[in-house]
Amino acid sequence: MSCQTPRSLFRLSTLLPFSPLHIGKVAIILFALLILATVNQAHAALTDMSRIYRQTPSLADFEVCFGGGCAETRRIDLTDTEWQKIIQLFETNAPTDAAQERAAIAQAIGLLETIVGEKIGTSGDLAGTFYKGSLPGQLDCNDEAINSTTYIRLMRQGGLVQWHVDEDTRTRSYFLMGWPHSTAVIRDTHSGERFAVDSWFYDNGAPATIVPFATWKSGYHPADSPIGKTRKPKKPSRSKDLN
Repeated sequence: MSCQTPRSLFRLSTLLPFSPLHIGKVAIILFALLILATVNQAHAALTDMSRIYRQTPSLADFEVCFGGGCAETRRIDLTDTEWQKIIQLFETNAPTDAAQERAAIAQAIGLLETIVGEKIGTSGDLAGTFYKGSLPGQLDCNDEAINSTTYIRLMRQGGLVQWHVDEDTRTRSYFLMGWPHSTAVIRDTHSGERFAVDSWFYDNGAPATIVPFATWKSGYHPADSPIGKTRKPKKPSRSKDLN
């Protein structure tokens, strides 16, 4: 495998005395190298996502994704004081049924995003994937789905979630009826109903959107989501944890 990036290979090719025929051949080769590099990068990202998804997180050590498709990862921990905020959220209005528990999960994911965002520099994450551009600290729906699943597992380990279990992340569309979009999923252990837990529709720190999975699968998009609306980007807070 070449140690040159597709861009550097292109620059090198412009310096060589190729004929028009050679230029056409080089263009094909460069395109193939670009595809290969993209595939290799995607494979690396999938490897990271798979590893993080399969982790057994603990408050003392877990990984989170950001940068789009787990392009960047960070190992972090939560202090007792930080986790106590999550416990207090569940205890203040203790859920008495599955619906109330889902509401608490949604709020807790938003709070965890705020806590984690201050550690890794993702406080300025905006709703939606397509705002990221050159902005630092952005998350796409794959990052959000993986991280939300991790947060739910931490809640379950802490005994905060009683009526639900986490399931595999799910994706809708696959380009057939729109852009592919992924979400975390939970299942009501009493009714068996599945719910999408989607934290991509709003900015960092907002409660996750939890709706029946069938509703989400059909293309659900909250009417008040800022995605696609004109807005000014937020400035991300400085990362406090650069380990």
